Amino acid sequence: MRLAVVTRIYRPEPAAASIFLGAVVDSALGRGILVDVYTATPPLGTPSQTRGERVRSWPVLRDSTGYVRGYAGYVSYDVPLFFRLLFGPRPDAVLVEPPPTSGAVVRAVCALRRIPYVYDAADIWSDAVQLEPVPGVVIRVLRAVEKLALRGAAHIVTVSQGVVGRIRALGSHAPVTVTGFGADATQFTYLEMPTEKLFVYAGSYSPYHGADILVDGFALFSEQYPGYVLRFIGNGASRDTVEQRARELGVSSQIEFLEPVTPAALLPHLNAAVASLATIKPDTVYEYSYASKAFSSFMTGCPVIFAGSGPTIDLIEEARAAGVRAGAASAYDAEAIAAQLVESVESLPSADERRDLALWASQNHSLQAVADRVVDVISDTPARVGT
Repeated sequence: MRLAVVTRIYRPEPAAASIFLGAVVDSALGRGILVDVYTATPPLGTPSQTRGERVRSWPVLRDSTGYVRGYAGYVSYDVPLFFRLLFGPRPDAVLVEPPPTSGAVVRAVCALRRIPYVYDAADIWSDAVQLEPVPGVVIRVLRAVEKLALRGAAHIVTVSQGVVGRIRALGSHAPVTVTGFGADATQFTYLEMPTEKLFVYAGSYSPYHGADILVDGFALFSEQYPGYVLRFIGNGASRDTVEQRARELGVSSQIEFLEPVTPAALLPHLNAAVASLATIKPDTVYEYSYASKAFSSFMTGCPVIFAGSGPTIDLIEEARAAGVRAGAASAYDAEAIAAQLVESVESLPSADERRDLALWASQNHSLQAVADRVVDVISDTPARVGT
């Protein structure tokens, strides 16, 4: 069997999508599947990596942070993709990662070549964009493109039942498999090291995250416990908002911003932190989503303080029900967040408790298990649709 994976971002670029797709490719290769990855040329100075797959990269436009984002970046990837996929080796199935414009391109090519494709709907982009200051016409166009991508798929994989509901609301009747979500247990591991006066927010921070509320909570906490640092590691459209809020509250000197890093480089930050922080803004069209950064934090034994709503609360409760110290869920409120920060520093988990959390996470939320379930779907798709 030959599989084509379509994604604008792939390893070694540090992002949740590239880590997830790398695990899927590894699982496919382990079953003897030939894999072609149609992706973007990595940033300058970042060597491409392959573990047996053929990486077919193409230069694209990147934003000022080096990320493939925005209309120009997507178009620079999607237009060449049409021809690359049309004239490339014929796969038995295609796995496509958002944005929805890439899904629409894949639908067109797969219709011409009579190839089934599996769409990875980890979230709904036309829901997320509603939280950004964009014209209504952009939302409507993106919604139409996303419907096109979802409705043409032979199968859809997603992370939670909440996303399934949104997929059905967009009119897709394709089979959907909830594969769950997890973190790479081979890269995110527990390291015993001294706990520093540090909180970490590791990952993207977009408007639907509403991460600026953490600055408010941290400022209140700092009045009682000065000398701590809140470190943002990653990128996102809300960085300016977070920085501005830090200046307004006079805590800029205690808040750091680091660019995205590899899992190996992120490990020391998580292992040294009192806790990692995560948010999903409540009462939005996007609150059905996981704060995926919680999974990688748990894998390292680092507790999570989550503010907001959605299935991340269930994840924390699942861990606590298993008898491990996983952190806490908080209301999306500065005082509630500050209270949880205080609790975390006054009751630090022991090395054994952090090790227990990491072990529980690796046994119950391994990305490798999720990737295997995705490859199960891909492997069955050609036979099911009769190609």
